Amino acid sequence: MKCGIVGLPNVGKSTLFNSLSSAKAQSANYPFCTIEPNVGVVQVPDTRLPILEKYVNPERVVPANVEIVDIAGLVKGASKGEGLGNKFLANIRECQAIIHVLRCFENDNITHVEGSVDPIRDKDIIDTELQFKDLETVEARLEKIKRQVKTGDKEAKAAQDVYQRTLDHLEEGKNTRQLEWSDAEQVIFDELHLLTAKPVLYVCNVDEASIKTGNQYVEDVKENVKDENALVIMLAAQVEADIMEMETYEDRKMFLDELGLDEPGVNKLIRTAYKLLNLQTYFTAGVKEVRAWTIHKGDTAPQAAGVIHSDFEKGFIRAEVIHFDDYEKYGSEAKAREAGKLSIEGKDYVVQDGDVMHFRFNV
Repeated sequence: MKCGIVGLPNVGKSTLFNSLSSAKAQSANYPFCTIEPNVGVVQVPDTRLPILEKYVNPERVVPANVEIVDIAGLVKGASKGEGLGNKFLANIRECQAIIHVLRCFENDNITHVEGSVDPIRDKDIIDTELQFKDLETVEARLEKIKRQVKTGDKEAKAAQDVYQRTLDHLEEGKNTRQLEWSDAEQVIFDELHLLTAKPVLYVCNVDEASIKTGNQYVEDVKENVKDENALVIMLAAQVEADIMEMETYEDRKMFLDELGLDEPGVNKLIRTAYKLLNLQTYFTAGVKEVRAWTIHKGDTAPQAAGVIHSDFEKGFIRAEVIHFDDYEKYGSEAKAREAGKLSIEGKDYVVQDGDVMHFRFNV
């Protein structure tokens, strides 16, 4: 799963990326510092893994992960190829979700490409460029489908209706993730692969003074996006960078305590991105390894097995399942089994977040 970090130049994208990933993107006080998209694989923080490790004592522990892409800063006119526009938009298209960083702090030493701090204006600039690109896509599809409608094609008429409603929505300056569809309409809409339909997490980048209570900029963002079917979190990218520079867990913990924080903000960001992508985790646990596997909410046992290997899904027979809470309560697979907490599940079983699973298959 891939999330793209976007925003205007100099809002803190690369600083945040550096905090998220071991890859060190160049970070400097001028636009277009990031030209090629930096890619980092980020581990998903999960407090259940150390518990399973304690009980199983495996040779290794493998967390789930999300791929994060730091995309070049965008400017007005990107949809027409201004700045690095075409490249920027192509990079977003490859991502499943967008992490949109908004500058919500004042600092005279850090240049703002628009000359002042205004996160709503900044958001509107990027929204407008993505909407313009989506308008091009929908207009081209609509032109093509109208010719098919004239032949009496009923499926083409259904598609035309979806395209026209999408076009009207975009022309009102709105993002298409706000649109609601029937199941049949959703299939047609999804085939458009629109940029403004991608799920978005707005990250309000604040200064250290606002890290706990927020500020007016953050409140403005929350109010602005309340009807947009989006998520909002707040963190201080520079503070996150400082935390990541510390070599020991003890130093980080002391620094967080001084700030009055329970954990680094990037942990919350990663978990929220995971939620944004409608993902959840199940575990396999054995002496060789304890591993977290990423699946979509609603996936069945065979689909979950297929994440390990396609043969597991093709030859699926059954799954042995222990819910994590039961595993923690009884302290081992054997004791959970003795207590009747291991269930045998078939092809229709919908996997729950935190399930500890073994698969039986035959190919």
